[in-house]
Amino acid sequence: MFTIVDRRAAGLWRTLSLAVAAMIATLAAASAQTPPLDAGPVVAPGATLERVFDGGFWTEGPAVGPDGRIYFCDITMTFATGMEAGNIWVFDPATGKATVFRSPSGMAAGIKFDREGRMVVTQGADFGGRAVVRTDLKTGRSTILAGLYKGRPFNAPNDLDIDSQGRIYFTDPRYFGHEPIEQPVFGVYRIDTDGAVHLILADVARPNGIALSPDEKTLYVAEHDFLLSDRRIDKVPQRNGFMRLLAYDLAADGTASNQRVIADYGKEAGPDGLAVDASGNVYAAVQAASRRGVHVYSSKGEEIAYIPVPNEPAITNVALATRDGRTDLYITAKKSLYRIHTLIPGRPR
Repeated sequence: MFTIVDRRAAGLWRTLSLAVAAMIATLAAASAQTPPLDAGPVVAPGATLERVFDGGFWTEGPAVGPDGRIYFCDITMTFATGMEAGNIWVFDPATGKATVFRSPSGMAAGIKFDREGRMVVTQGADFGGRAVVRTDLKTGRSTILAGLYKGRPFNAPNDLDIDSQGRIYFTDPRYFGHEPIEQPVFGVYRIDTDGAVHLILADVARPNGIALSPDEKTLYVAEHDFLLSDRRIDKVPQRNGFMRLLAYDLAADGTASNQRVIADYGKEAGPDGLAVDASGNVYAAVQAASRRGVHVYSSKGEEIAYIPVPNEPAITNVALATRDGRTDLYITAKKSLYRIHTLIPGRPR
């Protein structure tokens, strides 16, 4: 078993009715045990899951910046929050505080930093940019790296990874947003260093998270075929399609082939965001109700660890951050950001 450290102070009960309701809730919670932490070889002995932020609407896409701070997205869906068009937050591990870095964010859903320390962001739909944008943090100037494919806007760029050559791989599904869908497939794309954009995968029902192996010979893609019902994120989906963690052979020229299934979650909600550590293990943010949390797989596809994140309706993404010799796994989960001490640093960049 393990505990969650919550930074929020407990409120005082003011009425008897609230006290009774709390007692009922406590008894109900006691009857259902929290799934145990299966630390495997990746979680530090005695580590606890700590909530370090809980002020978002739908947090996503954590990434460690060149300054050691954790940048993450907050997808403020307009039908529920008004016309904010997203935020990017930054959490400082040194102070324990989070502040807004960019607002609006263009509905940013994924963040990575390149070798020059520039921020690369995938912007989604729902009054977002529907583009891949790079920002020089020293000057503040931004550049659209990809906004069209064959003259048509992308559906809703979602997540990305960057290889050692500087090529960017990103997914382009659509989950919500009023804009027309103009691409014929929910694809996986590659942006070359000369700016050319290539569709490299069109065989994923709805690609979401994406990550490269340390040797850059394997490309991992989270297939999360989920549709929202009644324009409400907390409603039962209209249908679930394929929910799988996929792997592909990645050639030196950046082409992908030989699809294989690492994990199949059946009719339950599957993987969202992904991260890979220096040993080649894959960390998947899995939303399945039966085992909601972070599932860790070896490069051979064996599950080697499980980190449950209880009392959260959705686990959305993960990132590994090393600071002063200590590595932490950061986890976004709806309105919150969590971390837990782990043993293996992230994939070298």
